[in-house]
Amino acid sequence: MTTLQPTTVQQGGNLAALPRAGTRPASGGAAPLKNNHYQLLQVVLFWAGAILLPLGLVVIVLGWYGAANTPYQYDQLSYLVSGGLLGLGLTFVGGFLYFGAWLARIADDGRQSSKRLADTLLVLADVTSRSAAISDQGVDLAAVPVTAGEGTTLHRRDCALVAHRDDLRAAGDNPSLTPCRVCRP
Repeated sequence: MTTLQPTTVQQGGNLAALPRAGTRPASGGAAPLKNNHYQLLQVVLFWAGAILLPLGLVVIVLGWYGAANTPYQYDQLSYLVSGGLLGLGLTFVGGFLYFGAWLARIADDGRQSSKRLADTLLVLADVTSRSAAISDQGVDLAAVPVTAGEGTTLHRRDCALVAHRDDLRAAGDNPSLTPCRVCRP
């Protein structure tokens, strides 16, 4: 399992940390290793299959050997039931457990790849939103103070109180405007 380092992007001379999908602070919460039970399941299935499949083959060979070396039919029948059928059952169960370990590995790989895809999409969304908020002159448009209509409150352009409005205008250096208590421009 590989660990991903935090991604940073240089923008306007500043390094900005980008968001990460599925990251939690290492606070020792209820589930610090989220995928640990999937890996444990994979290991248990693999080793159980690794033991039962060859054991079933050995039991089949021992049953055949016992049946081949006795002249009495009633002894051969007991070797057939105990050796052949039990060995066949152990072999099938071991094979299915191997198959289950393989499926658990595929599921874990899919989970990791979807997490990497989510990380990449978050990075792409963040870079796209940052580049869309910068004008051709290199000015961060979200940081430009604005007022809505004839209002007397100074807001950032991305303030939740005025983001939906179409009548925003640059505020300039008007000292009579009061700063917004939400966005604090």
